[in-house]
Amino acid sequence: MFDYKQFPKRSILCVDMKSFYASIIAVDKGLDPLTCHLVVVGNTDRQGSVVLAASPAMKKDFHIKTGSRLFEIPDDPRIELCNPRMGLFVRVSTEITKLFFRYAPPSAVHIYSVDESFLDVGGLEKILGTPEEIAKQIQNDIMLDFGLPCTIGIGPNMLMAKLCLDLAAKKSPTGISTWTYEDIPEKLWPISPLREMWGIGRRVEKTLNSMGIFSIGQLARYDLKLLENKFGIMGNQIYHHAWGIDLSEIGAPIMQGQISYGKSQILLRDYKEEREIKSVMLEMCEEVAKRARTKHHAGRTISLGVSYSKHEFGGGFHRSRTIETPTNITMDIYRVCLELFKENYNGQTVRQLSISITKLENDYEMQLDLFDTNGWKKRKIGYVVDSIRNRYGPASLLRAVSYTPGGTALQRATLLGGHKK
Repeated sequence: MFDYKQFPKRSILCVDMKSFYASIIAVDKGLDPLTCHLVVVGNTDRQGSVVLAASPAMKKDFHIKTGSRLFEIPDDPRIELCNPRMGLFVRVSTEITKLFFRYAPPSAVHIYSVDESFLDVGGLEKILGTPEEIAKQIQNDIMLDFGLPCTIGIGPNMLMAKLCLDLAAKKSPTGISTWTYEDIPEKLWPISPLREMWGIGRRVEKTLNSMGIFSIGQLARYDLKLLENKFGIMGNQIYHHAWGIDLSEIGAPIMQGQISYGKSQILLRDYKEEREIKSVMLEMCEEVAKRARTKHHAGRTISLGVSYSKHEFGGGFHRSRTIETPTNITMDIYRVCLELFKENYNGQTVRQLSISITKLENDYEMQLDLFDTNGWKKRKIGYVVDSIRNRYGPASLLRAVSYTPGGTALQRATLLGGHKK
């Protein structure tokens, strides 16, 4: 048992915009975001395109939700089909963030995603009222200024506020709920299946189930040492999270762990030619390397994931390889990916690729290889190319493979967040 008096008891609000993308377009079209039947699709011209967002009424009446496909949407005159407008989404998200600054200073606001944020409103009770009153004011202001609905979870830390949002506020008639440490046995521990707990995915859930753990309460009562032996530091994290304990500060990641840089891409069509698959792979390696260089990081473990087309009845592989010297050089990452690809690929049709690097180090501390006399030049070239693209745009300098039939970088350069601007 934990003595919760030793842990911070703050007033954290987790604000989530309800069906954000769909609601923005609904308001822009003069529709009620809560009652209209509107769907935002990646590309309305492609029947297999993925649903990015659906209005609450669409989810309730037609059971269409994020991840559904365009061909699954009924042919009904009440339904509005729309393409994404990423530029509009980002602008509205920015304005909502400015609204939060009416209630808390920038240092007390953490933007978790384009439609979800944390606010620490502790100490504002005498000025603005209780956390519940502040939440209601924020909810009203967002509706008044933008016409958009939102839900708010309140908790003593970021984790509890997030859990309250997902598990209680979104189901509440008012859209606002509060959880305290005292609520943990009654509200948190009964949660099952485990994947409903924020921070636990299907793979971890499957492993926990094999250990006889099927609810958060069972996880909280499990032997901590056994969890640490099985999951490492993550075992310690999920154990304390099962008790509602989180010491993260606003602006820090809620789930501490190994930082990685990665890129996943669903291809616009099935790729059958090996040379085309390798073209996209090289483009993705370049983007992953750039993301690492932006933070002056280099990685030692390189991972490649390949998912096959539905015509291959699914499947694929995900493999990793650790190299001796950390790198953020595109061709070094690509060379390892080619090795993994050659060892595991047997000619199937490919629809999705993912590449990532982990086990990171600061590249200022990289040790030069005596047998690679041009290593420092390759590293420098990468940063020069990045500076050109940052100044003149991602399409200002591309590899020749991007102009081949299999290349995707040229088209993606016209997108924002992977979708139309």
